[in-house]
Amino acid sequence: MLSIWRPDRAVRRSVVVLILVSAVLVGAGTVLDNWLLLSIGVWALISGVAVELVYRP
Repeated sequence: MLSIWRPDRAVRRSVVVLILVSAVLVGAGTVLDNWLLLSIGVWALISGVAVELVYRP
């Protein structure tokens, strides 16, 4: 069976990965009291939400 490339699946996967990475970074930044990890996690969350809002299949 041929697999069909679907860009909406790729975008959905990248959004989920960004949200998961942001959750890990925000959690680690909070536990370790590290502002750099916390801010990178927040920016990953913002970019994941922005990609989800901009790309509507």
